[in-house]
Amino acid sequence: MLLEAFDYEVVEPAPVEAILRCHSEEYVERIRSIAEPTWLDGDTFASETSFEATLLAAGAAAAAAERGGFALVRPPGHHALSDRAMGFCLFNNIAIAARIAQSDLGLERVAILDWDVHHGNGTQSIFWDDPTVLYVSLHEWPFYPGTGGPGEGNKTTVNVPMAALSGDAEYERAFGDVVEPAIRSFSPDLLLVSAGFDAHQADPLADIRLSDAAFKWMAERATTLAPRIGAVLEGGYNVETLPRLVEAGLEGFRK
Repeated sequence: MLLEAFDYEVVEPAPVEAILRCHSEEYVERIRSIAEPTWLDGDTFASETSFEATLLAAGAAAAAAERGGFALVRPPGHHALSDRAMGFCLFNNIAIAARIAQSDLGLERVAILDWDVHHGNGTQSIFWDDPTVLYVSLHEWPFYPGTGGPGEGNKTTVNVPMAALSGDAEYERAFGDVVEPAIRSFSPDLLLVSAGFDAHQADPLADIRLSDAAFKWMAERATTLAPRIGAVLEGGYNVETLPRLVEAGLEGFRK
């Protein structure tokens, strides 16, 4: 499936009522009311423009779900919990996109594949008790944020913890043995990908050793798992390698 890239100039901000499907009213108002630069936690900075930026990021994610696109957004989202920011994330973009897809597009079953090197604890938490959304995550373990370890999961939460220094071969086995069977068994109407690129061997914040090519084949194989697919940028902290890794992912999604 061909994915297009969308930017803030061609998408609408997500409506606040859509944000409230994933986040508490009190928390949304806290972000809306920020009037000066502030730290929301030890990692997460926000300012008076952050609320606008988060609505645009969530809107881009929703557009990616609807149009078959890749949302190149900041801030990222998969650590954001229903009631607080965490790990650079303010609102959970991919969770909001999933809810909009269900409510506005009439898609009943949504799968989320998260290959960011960090576990998407916020996404897991939001959908933990929801049988209509499958969450599958490959991530370094043990590692930040400390969730997603061995044995943590349920019928629609599948965690695949990967040891430090895992590379392409280990990820290919995990894809074939766990990821693809889980998603195919769920039979989603839509697959959304939390596309982090911080599992690359040159990323400074983690110890997974994926090659450039891994992001291409993961994306290519993801396109076979659902009739519709969209992707949302999560992590990736090497500014020299990130552009070409996103390009590799886009090439795979276009297959």
